[in-house]
Amino acid sequence: MLKTMKITVLFDGKCGVCSKEISFYKRVAPKGHFIWQDVNSIDSKEKYNIELHTALKHLHVIDNEKIFIGVDAFARIWKNITYFKFLSFLIQLPLIYSLAKYFYNIFAEYRYKRLKHCQILEKEAK
Repeated sequence: MLKTMKITVLFDGKCGVCSKEISFYKRVAPKGHFIWQDVNSIDSKEKYNIELHTALKHLHVIDNEKIFIGVDAFARIWKNITYFKFLSFLIQLPLIYSLAKYFYNIFAEYRYKRLKHCQILEKEAK
C-alpha cells in the first residue's frame, strides 16, 4: 500500500483575506489531504527553513518536500481539490501564468505593507 504524503499549506492566519480563503479550501478539500499551518503559530524557519517574513508575504505549499510559492502554491492546492483541477491547469498556461504571477506579486506586496503584524516584523528585523 502506497503512503500518500500530505500537502502542507503555510498561510498568514492574521490576514482576513487569507484566513477566509483558507477556510473555504478547508471545507472543499479532501479530508486528511492537507495540513493547514498558520505561520504565526509555528516557527517556520525551524520547521521548514522559511523565514517568517517570507512566509507572511507569500502563500507557501510544501508537497513531497518541494516548496511552491505564490501562484504555484495556489496551483498546487487547486490541483488536489476536485472542482479546482481545471483552474490549476488554466493558471499554468503561459500567458495566464505570467499575468497571474505579476498581479499576485503586486497584491502580496500591497497586502504585506498594509498589515500591522507584518510591519511590526519588518521593524524588528531592521
